[in-house]
Formats: sequence, structure tokens, C-alpha cells
Amino acid sequence: MATDDPLKDYSHFDFTDPAGRWTRRVYKRGVGPAVIVMHEMPGLHPLAIRFADRVAAAGMTVYCPILFGEAGREISTGYALGSMLKGICIQREFNVWANDKSSPIVDWLRALAAYAHKECGGKGVGAVGMCFTGNFALAMMTEPSVVAPVLSQPSQPLPIGVGAKKRFAGISASPEEVACAKRRFADEDLSMIGLRFHGDPFVPDERFDTLKRTFGDRFEAIEIDPKDAQVDPRMRHPHSVLTLHLKDDDPDGPTKRAEQRVIAFFKERTGA
Repeated sequence: MATDDPLKDYSHFDFTDPAGRWTRRVYKRGVGPAVIVMHEMPGLHPLAIRFADRVAAAGMTVYCPILFGEAGREISTGYALGSMLKGICIQREFNVWANDKSSPIVDWLRALAAYAHKECGGKGVGAVGMCFTGNFALAMMTEPSVVAPVLSQPSQPLPIGVGAKKRFAGISASPEEVACAKRRFADEDLSMIGLRFHGDPFVPDERFDTLKRTFGDRFEAIEIDPKDAQVDPRMRHPHSVLTLHLKDDDPDGPTKRAEQRVIAFFKERTGA
């Protein structure tokens, strides 16, 4: 555990969806239109908080819900494996294998987006999912307040295990959610960003091909050469574009440009 609390500048509250299905803690910081930052495995770790800090510094209010893991805890191999096994095997809020169905927790996230928009105003709400939560921002488009979806290394349905190849092209969104997103992109002149490293085994080529084919020029694909990633000996292949493998000491490098593009996208769409 880091000695300096990365969440020291955040307030927090517990949010329950209108149906009363789930209550989750949400950390909040900033002033301006809302952006929901959905952390990756194993939880809301310090580098995910660093990204949220930068969104807040750009003139927006970040909402960081705790979907699994421990708030502010540093990443370790054991912690990551334990969090992943719990998310896959135990927590009913997540559908990790379905090609054409979003996770139940997306209902709670839509309610949070509506609440945040009412609280913060602006043109609408931005939303970014990472890895395990990467597809959630697309499914959230059925909530009218969501206007800036970002899918960072979307890893569901998980392309591992028995029948993995059948899931390579999946995007974990229902036909109704996809149709709603397409309609809103056209009617409201909206768009979506997707990010990944080339060759990431958790984000197969087929998955980005599906997104490109389905949404056309409304899907902005940012695909980065692995050699431009921050090296992490814990992982064989770079994966986390906005956090773990963002090369922060290379201000003109591809990962920093990707981070800057996402923040600019949020500012433009939300009216920050």
C-alpha cells in the first residue's frame, strides 16, 4: 500500500440505483461536467486515479465508482489474480462470456450517469471503461446523458478458455444497445473512441474489426505499437493504454497523445 493516499483529494458517497439492486461507493473530484472513470482490474489503483486526476484538472468532475477491488490499493500479481477470479466466478454483476449481452452492473452505471449529469450539468456525461469494464461505455449509451463513450482495451467477452475464438469478435453489448448507440451517433452527431495496443491478446483484432464495421467513421480507433508502451515486467504484452503502460515521460509519444486525445474528447463533448 502506498504511504501517500492517492484519494486524499477526493470526496466520496454511496450510490444506490433506483431499482435498489446495488450500492457502490463513488469517489469524486473536480468542478464542471461529469466524466465517469470505470477502473480496470484489479481495482481503482493509483494509476487509474492519476488519469482521473488529469480529467479533473482539465475542468471536469470525475466520478470513480468502486466496481471491484480496494480503492487506492497498489497493483500486485496476487491482488490482480484474486480480483479477476472473483469478478469472473463470483460476482453476478458481470457477464464476462456473453458476446451479445452487457453486464447487469451497466444498469447501475446508467443511473449514476443520469445522477451525475443532473448534479453537474453541461452537454452530457463522458464515460471511459478500461479492460474488464472497457465495453461498459458503449452499453451505457442507452442513457441519454452519456455523450462521450471511450472503450480502453475492451476485454469482454473474455477471449480465453473454452470456445475463446467464438468470443474474439464480441463486444458485450446487446443488439438493442448497439442499435441505440448507432441511432444516437447519427441523430446527435456523436462518436466513440476505442484504444488498444496492437497484438493485445485480450483485445483481438476481430473485436476492433467488429467495432469499425458496426459504427464506421463514428468509431475512432487508436491502436498503438507495443514498442511505444511503458515496460512492465509483470506483463508479457502491454495492455493498459491510459494507466499501467502509459509512457508518462514521453510527452510526444503515442500513449501520451492517446491520453490527451481522450481528455480533449471529453472536454468537447461535455462542454467543459
